[in-house]
Amino acid sequence: MQPSVYGTDNSCTLDALKQYGSGARGIAVLPSAIPSTTLDNMERAGIRGVRINLGTAGDTNFADARHRLKSAIEQIQGREWHVQMYVALPVIAELSDLVLSSPVPVVFDHFGGAKGAAGLRQPGFDQLLQLVKSGKGYVKISGAYRASSSAPDYPDAAPLARALIAANPQRILWGSDWPHPDTGSGRKPSDVSPLLRVDDGHLLNLLATWVPDAALRKTILVDNPATLYAF
Repeated sequence: MQPSVYGTDNSCTLDALKQYGSGARGIAVLPSAIPSTTLDNMERAGIRGVRINLGTAGDTNFADARHRLKSAIEQIQGREWHVQMYVALPVIAELSDLVLSSPVPVVFDHFGGAKGAAGLRQPGFDQLLQLVKSGKGYVKISGAYRASSSAPDYPDAAPLARALIAANPQRILWGSDWPHPDTGSGRKPSDVSPLLRVDDGHLLNLLATWVPDAALRKTILVDNPATLYAF
């Protein structure tokens, strides 16, 4: 996935895809205007989606979010790509009509911005569940430490994960969020800071407590990404 600090310069991500080979997949960040031939080259390199990051900066400007989502959808329409968004729950609620009418899938990062301490009734979580149920929206149950401050087991994130999985397990993805940049405490995306100390193995083991059924875990860990990223 294209790191936010690189903006729309996808050179590093594209080089990484080249180093890994034909089985690698990536997510790019696009400028407002880009030639189709460039997108074609990105697709051949393994790019399968575009990312919009409003979450790191805490941006909840609804008009800007709608504009950026519409623009991204128009740029990739007709391709087997998706839009990946890191936004807060109120923004997701505002965008729900666009997601439901989108010709391409929309993926929401990090529990859709939900917070474990706020519970299942926090504003916007019901709209997120509806988007997942509809099949139009995916959610990554990734980076549990972003949804909860109760390390290392993040118990208050578990109800969020289970509710999202119950809504539609075919629209759930998992990720560790490695390498865990520290974007909190008012840091700017360009600030250099130590990475957070997170046990990725323990994060993966937590998935088994959220999803005891092995076949369902395979759906989340193998089948869903194979469909979304066209492996």
